[in-house]
Amino acid sequence: MPVAIITGASKGLGRALAEALAGRGWDLVLDARTAEVLQETAAGLQVYGTRVTAVPGDVTDAGHRAGLVAAAWQLGGVDLLVNNASALGAEPLVRLDELPLAGLRRALEVNVVAALALVQEALPLLRASGTGTVITVSSDAAAEAYATWGGYGASKAALDHLAAVLGEEEPGLRVWAVDPGDMATDLYAAAVPDDDDPRPAPDSVVPAFLRLLDERPASGRHGAPSLLEGRR
Repeated sequence: MPVAIITGASKGLGRALAEALAGRGWDLVLDARTAEVLQETAAGLQVYGTRVTAVPGDVTDAGHRAGLVAAAWQLGGVDLLVNNASALGAEPLVRLDELPLAGLRRALEVNVVAALALVQEALPLLRASGTGTVITVSSDAAAEAYATWGGYGASKAALDHLAAVLGEEEPGLRVWAVDPGDMATDLYAAAVPDDDDPRPAPDSVVPAFLRLLDERPASGRHGAPSLLEGRR
């Protein structure tokens, strides 16, 4: 069975991706900071009959990252790494003239440094897979200038560039930065708590990720809405 590591997998998009992959027979290593919620998510996936290992912790911790890769090795290797865990930098979001520098450092550490560090940790197993794939979850804030989204957007833009370079340096892998578009997630609610406009559920964009896994296009950046439109 193929093996995936998914960070930020206890809820939202990470959980939706985990459910979809488990339904396809993937074995999973799941990460999140809140152990109780992560264990509940892992327990709910048992209905699919695949092996699911929950490893609670913070992706900025080197020992935790090593534990994720070790758990995947126990399941057979790493075929897919999804860097989904994210930090906003401020909750709710604020203008750049108010952005705490400690918050910006946290966003960069989680969204960029830890993501690259986990890739480095998993790279030998990804190379050995034969179908090694890295997905970094991006944002339209990485490419567009939205007021109050500057710190988060800058971190995602940096992550996009790392993904692009990794795709050039590792031609044997597929490396995709994927902008999922608007979603109703706890992260968005924390970012803009006063926004009551309805947004799509995370599971509605999962078919875009599955299309990439099915068709395996060249490494690059993709938007989920375009992938979903192309499938209609």
